[in-house]
Amino acid sequence: MISQTSEYALRAVVCLAQNPDKPHTTAEIAKWTKVPEHYLSKVLLALAKHEVVISKKGLHGGYVLAHDPEDLPLLNVINAVDPIKHIKSCPLKLKTHGTHLCRLHQRLNESIDMMEDLFRTSTVALILNEPTQSIPLCESTTR
Repeated sequence: MISQTSEYALRAVVCLAQNPDKPHTTAEIAKWTKVPEHYLSKVLLALAKHEVVISKKGLHGGYVLAHDPEDLPLLNVINAVDPIKHIKSCPLKLKTHGTHLCRLHQRLNESIDMMEDLFRTSTVALILNEPTQSIPLCESTTR
């Protein structure tokens, strides 16, 4: 339902939220989240461009969250790297459908709306606070 790029971005943001003590390098985040470092670098640049994270330069530089986890909806993270796409016209390019979606594509678009709403109302803090057997998400050594 979401792209791998979006998942990588979410992993990185949750990992930064779990390790707010100092800026973390791309290499550290990549190691903890199991995301290829070269690709993660591009993801983090997009997140910085959209002010989801802050890039700190210098010897002790790296990335930190730009917002408190309670104030950061998952949808903001996703939209920064690969916005959710809605079905606005017939994916089959049928001239008889145009912008009037058939029932199948209407239903698919409704499910996209529901998913987008869930991401809009779910914050990074919610992810951190939901009890599971597999918390924390990333295996940092700074906790």
